[in-house]
This record gives sequence, C-alpha cells and structure tokens, in this order.
Amino acid sequence: MHSKEKNIFHITLLLAFFAFSLTGCDSIQGEAKYPTGYGRDGASDQNDIYKKQDSVFGEGGLFGSSKKSKDAVGADAVGVNGFLWRAALDTVSFMPLASADPFGGVILTEWYTAPETPNERLKLNVFIMGRELKSDGVKVKAFRQVNTGNGWADAKVAEDTTRKLEDAILTRARQLRVAHLGDSE
Repeated sequence: MHSKEKNIFHITLLLAFFAFSLTGCDSIQGEAKYPTGYGRDGASDQNDIYKKQDSVFGEGGLFGSSKKSKDAVGADAVGVNGFLWRAALDTVSFMPLASADPFGGVILTEWYTAPETPNERLKLNVFIMGRELKSDGVKVKAFRQVNTGNGWADAKVAEDTTRKLEDAILTRARQLRVAHLGDSE
C-alpha cells in the first residue's frame, strides 16, 4: 500500500473503532443487574436491561426516520389503500395465494380449479395501484388454462372477467369503508 492509502485506511479504522466504542457507552455498568421487570414490586425500571435504550444518534436515529408517531405507523402499515387491499383479499379468498405484498399492492394466486369445471383452471394477479380509493385503483390480470388431455394449454379469458373482478373488489372496498366510517362515529 502507498502511504496515502495507508493513511486513509488508518483513519477509517480509527473512525470505525470510535463509532463502535460510543455505541456501547450507555450499557457499561459497574455491576451486572438482573432485569427487574416493568415496575414489578414497586421497583423502577431505570435499571431494566430490557428497556429500550436511547440511541447515540438521537430520537430519530441516524437519518431521523426510525421513530414514528402512532399515526404514522397506522398509515404506513399497508403501502396501498387499506380498503382496496382488504377487499381484494376478500374477493380472491376462494383461491390459494401464491404471494401477497401489502407494501407493493400485489396479490398473486395459484392455479384454481373449480369443482364444477375440472378441465379448466384460473390464476389471478391483482394490483392495487395507489393509496386512494378510486375506480382505477385496482387492476386484475386473469390467466386461464384448459386440460387438453395432453396437459394444460393456455386459453382465452372472457373479456368481462377482469372487469367483473375489479368491480367486485371496488364494491367490497366501498362496503368496508362505509362499515369503517360507521364504526368510527
């Protein structure tokens, strides 16, 4: 290594050591103490080792985002409109789920064969498009296959199938919203 590279390496190592040594300063105690619980037997919880310790970087963390208010936690619990998300899950609940991502707003189902049509199967991809309850806030993509005797072959999906599914999701989302508004009054 050249001397300039050595100097940069040593400075980086020194800064890393300093940062790590600072993070442990609050936990250094003269004597080990067993956790006292949360106010059990009138004891204070200031020596409770399970109590969340303050961060060296302050209340918000390094970038000011690790601590959220109660309202923010509820709003960020689902990355898309909660009524549309719940309605979409309710609507496709008869099908087995392959995956469901509430932050990205994507629901993927496995192939489903209805008992009344054993030679036909259906698969759905449901996309919740945003945080607002709007008619264009949900998009459904349907896939259909038929059993030809030699295996499953792709088949055309009826044109109104996806529209009917989207309408069913929107109707259910409105019902959930109305029920929610009635509960909050």
